[in-house]
Amino acid sequence: EFKSQNEMAAKVRETFPRTAYHPVVAMLVCMDARIDTNELVGDTRRNYYVVRTAGSAMSAKEEEMLELAVNNGVKLIVLTRHSDCAAEKAAKNPEARAKYPALVAAVDERDQKIAEFLARPAIAERIASGKLIVKQLDIDTANEHLAEHSNAAPVEHAAAPSEEHGH
Repeated sequence: EFKSQNEMAAKVRETFPRTAYHPVVAMLVCMDARIDTNELVGDTRRNYYVVRTAGSAMSAKEEEMLELAVNNGVKLIVLTRHSDCAAEKAAKNPEARAKYPALVAAVDERDQKIAEFLARPAIAERIASGKLIVKQLDIDTANEHLAEHSNAAPVEHAAAPSEEHGH
């Protein structure tokens, strides 16, 4: 079934090819399937870069992916966390901490990794010059409502992404 779905999707792309347009928004979201990023932001055209990791944790690889997205025109990065997150629950449970040490370490280091990302020269320069906004938001898993992350330091210094891109 997966293969036939892919063949059908490929035929649609042959008829209606994608453009060279790069999104102006990138999101870091937990891999939890209950979080539907298209519904979350109303993006039926899929004009967002979406990076999904367990617990919305970043490693150097995700930092580089997001920086590359910024170099390709991203003007808004949304870093999220969500309620009822299994990775966060594991980080709070001694037995799970022992069973999933790498995952727990990534959750434990999440704030440090965000700070490292914000300090990357290309990212820090764009934030300071007003060319990039980075928001940290919490997602209510039950209803997908977004709220400012309670421990997030504000790092927005720019206007919203331009309307010319439809955002």
